[in-house]
Amino acid sequence: MSPALLLDCDGVLADTERDGHLPAFNATFAEVGLPLRWSEADYARLVLIGGGKERMSAALTPELIAQAGLPSDPEARRELVADWHRRKTAAYVALVESGALPGRPGVARVVAEAHAAGWRLAVASTSAERSVRAVLDHAVGDDLAGEFAVFAGDVVAHKKPAPDIYLLALEGMGVDPADCLVVEDSALGLRAALAAGLTTVVTVSTYTRDEDFAGAALVVSSLGDPPTSPTEVLANPFDLRIRDEVTLADLARLIDLARTSPGQGRPTSTTATPTKE
Repeated sequence: MSPALLLDCDGVLADTERDGHLPAFNATFAEVGLPLRWSEADYARLVLIGGGKERMSAALTPELIAQAGLPSDPEARRELVADWHRRKTAAYVALVESGALPGRPGVARVVAEAHAAGWRLAVASTSAERSVRAVLDHAVGDDLAGEFAVFAGDVVAHKKPAPDIYLLALEGMGVDPADCLVVEDSALGLRAALAAGLTTVVTVSTYTRDEDFAGAALVVSSLGDPPTSPTEVLANPFDLRIRDEVTLADLARLIDLARTSPGQGRPTSTTATPTKE
């Protein structure tokens, strides 16, 4: 059976959180007249919560509810948050379609190599499906985007760090976890992938570089597009010979090594001594 490449969306396909989601949230708050504006520091904390609606709900303190005159009934507030999130998704998609959020280094290259080699491709994200498809189109191009299975949005009961979205992807694609390689950008996503039994590479993003990536098979700054955006290796428990980019051959090697050496690939943090030859 051919291997499968499963990509997270936010922070993996594009570094979307700071320059996409955050301004879209703030634009939505202004649009609906909610007296709330998240700073970058605020959002750095909120990204630890999986899901946009969940982040909005977490901000609705009793004080804010009273100040904004929001409904006291929890179900009415859930409907209101759902409406806000639809507006926020539209604002975010507009940002993506404007070209404001380019694909991350190496993503288009590796995806093209994987498709040419017969790998199955998927995105597994609990972001809204409309947002995911917009980012995917811009990150890899319309033709390659059409080759992806997309598992996104409110299609699972529990969002990351629960493994539900990856378990759904495995079932939907009919693939064995041992034949899969996941690319994530956060500890939250890594925990979800590991809980599903998946070998995982982490490409750190704006808000995640200092998180604990214990269990990742490889931690890098990006997949790399030398010479302008070479890969920096942050943790390399399998001692791969990574130079200025992560190649499809490297990912295939990780699948093989993880399958034959299940006790390896368990770095304690991204402060491990970098290996770059």
